[in-house]
Amino acid sequence: MIRTGKYEAAGFGSLLIAGSLVSVHALFPVFSATISAKLTALNLAGAHAAVTETLPTKTPFQVPFALEASAAYVIDTVTGEVLFSRNGTTSLPLASVTKLMTALTAYEQLPPSTVAVIRSSDIVQEGDSGLLANEHWRLKDLLDFTLLVSSNDGASALASASMAFSTSSQDADIQKREFVTLMNQKAQKLGLTSTYFSNESGLDISSTTAGAYGSAKDMTTLFSYILDNHPEMIEATRYEKVSFTSIDDFRHPAKNTNEAVNAIPGLIGSKTGLTDLAGGNLVVAMDIGFQHPVIIAVLGSSEEGRFSDTEALASSTLAYFRQ
Repeated sequence: MIRTGKYEAAGFGSLLIAGSLVSVHALFPVFSATISAKLTALNLAGAHAAVTETLPTKTPFQVPFALEASAAYVIDTVTGEVLFSRNGTTSLPLASVTKLMTALTAYEQLPPSTVAVIRSSDIVQEGDSGLLANEHWRLKDLLDFTLLVSSNDGASALASASMAFSTSSQDADIQKREFVTLMNQKAQKLGLTSTYFSNESGLDISSTTAGAYGSAKDMTTLFSYILDNHPEMIEATRYEKVSFTSIDDFRHPAKNTNEAVNAIPGLIGSKTGLTDLAGGNLVVAMDIGFQHPVIIAVLGSSEEGRFSDTEALASSTLAYFRQ
């Protein structure tokens, strides 16, 4: 305490006068208000400076070279932030990316204990993935095999198995048409406004018409739904090679159609697509750390470009979050 004759300073904002504590604000209201205002301004300025110093501006998401893809979309599934979009909502041929919806629809339609039978009509589809007529498969194994090797035979068998007990017709074509209707209904429920399926495989119907159309944005939404609700569905697509054995004890070595499977850090799952109309497609989910998925969709690239495009976007994603 500082003595000043009759007055003694008794701490900031008050004086001791003749033994009584009196507020400075009461004695000098104008002076006090001015000082308070200046102190407040100084405090605010200091706080602003501190915030400016501790929150540097992030460098925008940057892709190191020109992409081949007609469309690409990158989204942070935790925050919902769109990190990159090129023609993200444009509807393009999906090719075998379609099989994500095929697998999802079958998985939600059928009980886990389902045994799928490969019919002769299934193995006449384009491409030979090694399935045998009258072979019996556990549902989850057939689903994993179909997504990993992009089996058109497997997609056909999943569609037929899904409708075997829900329709009166035993005609394979009718069953598959009804299954595709379920695929489109699911697309509507998920808000995939740019997506439409005409078959379960994604194969081109003709030289001018694709088997399915959708946007890069829609495919990230579909993949995100699977990741949130049925992550086990895409687990096998993390691996380069997996061996399957059917109930009939036939062994089926399977190699992932995603050639970039070991080049994408934190890969959670993926699905490729390739037809004449679609070009090269690829959708992947990667974990950038601490269960933080980012999903990348590339449509309308080339057969090899889909991998280099996706690797570039994955690299840019990691660089963006490491700032």
